[in-house]
Amino acid sequence: MSHPAKIFSVQQIRRADQYTILHEPVLSIDLMERAAMACKNWMTAHYTKESSFIIFCGTGNNGGDGLAIARLLLAAGYRVQVFVAGAKTNATQDFLTNQKRLDEQDISLVRHLHTVNDFPVLPAGTILIDALFGTGLSRAPQGLLADLIRYINAATATVIAIDIPSGLLADQHSDPSSAIIQANYTLSFQFPKLAFFFPENGGYVGEWVVLDIGLSQKFIGEELSSTFFITKDFIKTLLHTRPKFSHKGSFGHALLVTGSYGKMGAALLATDACLRSGVGLLTVHTPVCGYEILQTTHPEAMATVDSGEQYNKDEIQTDAFNAVGIGPGLGTHPDTQNAVRHLLTHCKRPVVIDADALNTIGKQKEGEKTIPAHAILTPHLKEFARLAGETANDFSRYELQLAFSQKYQVYLVLKGAHTCITTPEGETYFNTSGNPGMARGGSGDVLTGMLTSLLAQGYSQKETCLLGVFLHGLAGDLAKQHLGETSMLAGDLVRYLPQAFISLQEN
Repeated sequence: MSHPAKIFSVQQIRRADQYTILHEPVLSIDLMERAAMACKNWMTAHYTKESSFIIFCGTGNNGGDGLAIARLLLAAGYRVQVFVAGAKTNATQDFLTNQKRLDEQDISLVRHLHTVNDFPVLPAGTILIDALFGTGLSRAPQGLLADLIRYINAATATVIAIDIPSGLLADQHSDPSSAIIQANYTLSFQFPKLAFFFPENGGYVGEWVVLDIGLSQKFIGEELSSTFFITKDFIKTLLHTRPKFSHKGSFGHALLVTGSYGKMGAALLATDACLRSGVGLLTVHTPVCGYEILQTTHPEAMATVDSGEQYNKDEIQTDAFNAVGIGPGLGTHPDTQNAVRHLLTHCKRPVVIDADALNTIGKQKEGEKTIPAHAILTPHLKEFARLAGETANDFSRYELQLAFSQKYQVYLVLKGAHTCITTPEGETYFNTSGNPGMARGGSGDVLTGMLTSLLAQGYSQKETCLLGVFLHGLAGDLAKQHLGETSMLAGDLVRYLPQAFISLQEN
């Protein structure tokens, strides 16, 4: 399986810069010019010449980017003001070169900030460009620069961060009490930074855009990474074709163990999603109270009925199925928990574990030892905390998730804005589809049905996670186009799932 787009560490990005400079070859100042041109092109595509830009530069290479952007915007006919903060003694050579170039264009343009009294008025509607600090920052901004960041954040203006919001650490947790730019847009060079994918940084990063600045594709291809983000082009390569002479047996037989009194909606959503995701045969195991509901609403699914009237309690045999999904709407009655533990302990088929099945594992002492190897777990944040323990921040939770996947040899799908998939091999995949309209009850049940369906069809566990999570988000994005975010329901994800599949099949 070919890899999706890589996420590099700060050190790897530096090596990519250095390799490009050495082997292309290209001067570092010319590589900076490429980056500035990519930013300028994005800005001129989004803002008219009626716009007014104020650019804040540090004296490092990020500031050099800002100076080059200012020169290019001026040449394109835009109104620009430039303010430099930071010690001249720390100025890099590329910063000084770009300052000289800008001075040659307009020597009065650049002004230096020495105290807070030098800070300019920031009119509403002005576009502020943050080029104070780049990815080389290793500690929180101090003194005048910290004051400037807070001053920018207080403005009623659009803020565009160059490469990374100043004050934000790319590869580790940032102290929220420190000064960090709160950007509306972040224009990231060649790669997104790891920090962009965590909820704790959403208010700083805003909407991020990756700009190609021409770093060596040979280096990018050969440099090892275990951290990736999922793109549509990559996901298209995973989708299986359906042979002309196939039949229902060609696409697997899935089992969903779901439902309890008052929670049959979760069972129906999972059932609907499983069927719509292409499985050949589906059997749903449900308590007595769910039988008529299921058979009436989903004639395409077969049903087996538990002896429990309002909840599942039987020991279920799974050998006849290609894949099993368990959890949506089950409840946590003690008898149900016993049935869940029995199934997980004896199941020899690929399995998706969600919702109350995860809660059952979390409630049991050393319950994680009952999880079959290579199972797919799909917790939301609270379910993961119950399963693996509380953490202090998103980065520590991410480290715990990776460790959990490797220790118990499971695929962990931690649901969120950028759903994070970790594998037994220590790989990480961040999803890039989906929107806030999906943040409502039932969305996870839809995902469980989809994953169970894909597993039953013969996709590997990794392929199932990547394809299922991206399709789930893509269906949400298609639903948003027609319904908006506020009125979207979990059932709408299933309604737009066929269009999501069609979208991946299109050239």
